[in-house]
Amino acid sequence: MEKLVDIEYDFRTDANGGDVDKYSATLRKYHKILWSKILPNGNRFSLNDTIENIYLYYKTDKQELFLSSDSIVHTYSKWKRTEKIISKIPENEINEFLHIAYTIGGYIIFPSNKINNLPTINMERGTNQKIDDRFDLTLECIRRFYNGEKSPLVETIERYDNFFKLFIDFKGYCEFFLLQDLTLDNYKKIKYFLPFNDFEVGQFPKNIEDYYVSLVSKINTLTIRTPNCMILSVWVYMAGLHRIIIQKAKHVETALF
Repeated sequence: MEKLVDIEYDFRTDANGGDVDKYSATLRKYHKILWSKILPNGNRFSLNDTIENIYLYYKTDKQELFLSSDSIVHTYSKWKRTEKIISKIPENEINEFLHIAYTIGGYIIFPSNKINNLPTINMERGTNQKIDDRFDLTLECIRRFYNGEKSPLVETIERYDNFFKLFIDFKGYCEFFLLQDLTLDNYKKIKYFLPFNDFEVGQFPKNIEDYYVSLVSKINTLTIRTPNCMILSVWVYMAGLHRIIIQKAKHVETALF
């Protein structure tokens, strides 16, 4: 049986100075533990982390998915466009937020294979200036995808519709990945990190006030999502234990009769 996740573990610890999404073995293990569970469509999302040079892999008779890790929060501490703002923020405040951001509540998985040599979701949301790597806006694009509406990421998301269809609808997607607290009004709206301006170019914080509003919103999200990850890991552990007990019981029954 897999061990439960440590929600206080900082993934920089075992990334050896590299990108934690690529180099933290603990983060990859935690992703496998948390998301290897029953999908809204009734099938099991069994993730494989044993294939060389593939972060996580999912395969059925009908499809295969290559998946990688991505952060749902951003400090903008290394962006050229925000360096003047960051220079006015106490370093200890940024470091304290980073410690929270590098725990399991700050991460999710997306399909990682390029299709027709076009950008992946991770790439597009990071470079599209109508998104600027904001996960709240990415989630709005995903919500619109499920509703058949347009967004700055619609073409990118549609390339990976086989992934999103696994969750049936937006509610199924949010509940599967523990994103409920980022939604409002029964999944009809998104709880934005900053006031929504209909995808205007330049979605990063423009001043110190914006930065702190965004920071507080992200901390609030992680404060709820991170403990939920621990609860989910317990549920996954117990579900796995139950399967093992059932299998052993059937084996004993077969041996006896």
